[in-house]
Amino acid sequence: MEISFEHTGNDFDLLIEQLNAKAQVNHPDIIREMIVTVLKAGCENDYLADLKLMRTTMKELRYTNKIFGPYRKRKKVTIFGSARTTPEEPIYRKCRDFARSLVDHGYMVITGGGGGIMQAGNEGAGADNSFAVNIRLPFEQETNPVMRESQHSLTYKYFFSRKLAFLKEAHAVALFPGGFGTLDEAMETLTLVQTGKNPPIPLIFIEDDDNGYWESVLLFMKNTLLTKGLISGQDFSLFSITRDIDEAVRIIDDFYSVYHSIRFSGKTLIVRLNKPLTAAQVQTLEEEFRDIIIPGGHLRMDKALPIESDEPDLADLPRLIFDFDRRYYGLLHAFIRRLNTFDGITA
Repeated sequence: MEISFEHTGNDFDLLIEQLNAKAQVNHPDIIREMIVTVLKAGCENDYLADLKLMRTTMKELRYTNKIFGPYRKRKKVTIFGSARTTPEEPIYRKCRDFARSLVDHGYMVITGGGGGIMQAGNEGAGADNSFAVNIRLPFEQETNPVMRESQHSLTYKYFFSRKLAFLKEAHAVALFPGGFGTLDEAMETLTLVQTGKNPPIPLIFIEDDDNGYWESVLLFMKNTLLTKGLISGQDFSLFSITRDIDEAVRIIDDFYSVYHSIRFSGKTLIVRLNKPLTAAQVQTLEEEFRDIIIPGGHLRMDKALPIESDEPDLADLPRLIFDFDRRYYGLLHAFIRRLNTFDGITA
């Protein structure tokens, strides 16, 4: 009997419908597609390693959502950095103080759950305001003492599942100096926000006090990547570099002062705001950021669109809506920073 994503009314459809009803699942149409996907994989693929990969991935993502779900309404900051940093180093203390300040400003902290900068972040935030997103390695990176007994601790088999958790749940990312893993996380985050695969978030490189770690990376970007045309000037709007943890926290706070979140409806970008803008402010944004608007389009204030009906908790937020040219995600970050300068001015 054919297993199809389309509703054909056959015995499989009836069995899946009965199973969903018996389990009392949420969003049964989505669960039906997931079940059909699993059945198709089982029919089409007899290579056990492939099926194990799919099985483990789904289990890891399910558990991720279970752990983070109760805290969905609290903003979180993911902290990356070296596992080899020792508690005696100034950058360790800086990370610990940064995490403590984040909690004072209402944020939770996500780290990789290991030692070094990861442990510093968990120490500063405390176990109740932290998550440890660890990875199972051949030489075994153990969960740090702060998070070892915490219910907020997860250990993944696959790096890609872990990376998804880091960014899926993050409202900002802070990177301290680190090795290959930290550079990988920095470049991956930059790539995802540059291409629009991750929503706009503050991305902050927190510098050490004397070695100029991130300044060296910035010079490479300017002197090699930009000079060779491999990135564009607007890409430097995607991140900030600072030595000052107070400035780092302020960058995150300011990013969400007026801006709330985005959503797409086809080519239309819906920018949800914490407060409305005046007509003059909208006009200013349109004049200053004409490049990000598809020719012939305009910015307009509006209410929630029908496509957003699945997010009723955001229905009352004002919207700034326009047709967005997706070549300009760097400028979109600059656009968000500019609209946040209108904080405190209401319509």
